[in-house]
Amino acid sequence: MRDTEIYYHGTKATLAPGDLIVAGYTSNFGKRRIARYVYLTAMLEAATWGAELAVGEGRGHIYIVEPTGPFEDDPNLTNQRFPGNPTRSYRTRDPLRVVAEVKGWIGHTPEQLTTMRERLAELDRQGVEAIED
Repeated sequence: MRDTEIYYHGTKATLAPGDLIVAGYTSNFGKRRIARYVYLTAMLEAATWGAELAVGEGRGHIYIVEPTGPFEDDPNLTNQRFPGNPTRSYRTRDPLRVVAEVKGWIGHTPEQLTTMRERLAELDRQGVEAIED
């Protein structure tokens, strides 16, 4: 863990401090396979997309999380798609512990959400999986 960073996780799930976010459940993205990893980011912007695009009803949630084990760069967003790791996005097989919920975050505009959903739908039509486990 990098001591100076705060990590976030965006989701539609309602969680409380102390809860663990674990792998082994249906993914919120792509073909909705069983997720082998859980994802975290050091950027609130990336967590906002996660909260808004996750499967489920209602407003998303963004949590400050603490990794309980080692983590690596998220290959879904790094190197192949963006050189390096500009979104500071990571994945781990170990649980993430919820520390607190971020309150008052501001989501994307309806136009931005529509554009992103259209891009994801196009990738789906092309057979490109959003999450590569």
